Amino acid sequence: ADLALVIYAILNFAVFMFIPVTLTLPAITGFLLSTGMAVDANILVFERMKEELRKGSTLREAIVTGFSRAWSSIRDSNIATLVICFVLWTFGRNFGASAVQGFALTLAIGVGLSMFTAVLVTRTFVRIVMGRAADKLKNAQWLLGA
Repeated sequence: ADLALVIYAILNFAVFMFIPVTLTLPAITGFLLSTGMAVDANILVFERMKEELRKGSTLREAIVTGFSRAWSSIRDSNIATLVICFVLWTFGRNFGASAVQGFALTLAIGVGLSMFTAVLVTRTFVRIVMGRAADKLKNAQWLLGA
């Protein structure tokens, strides 16, 4: 999860440079809020995986089920946030509040990248790591938080 968050931050700043985004205080706030949402998405996924392991699922089953069960929560919260970003962007554009626009833009970029990294990057890393170490981690109770 840590490596996925590092990739998230790198991708975020790459998009900021490509667009280009001016990093004002509201824009930085949007980035920080979206980073918190990215962390939350990873927590949701790993908690769902732990629930599946507690139920007695195999590690591979827990990974697949954990990601699929967490996806609806991640998707719904991120879509709601993107709708709010659109409203803020429109409000800022129509009423001359460029600070609100900067916040909405960086938050929307971060939320989009958060969905990408939480679902694709984290899933890939988990499958690689857990696939290689599945036999060693088979009876590891520390995975359950015990």
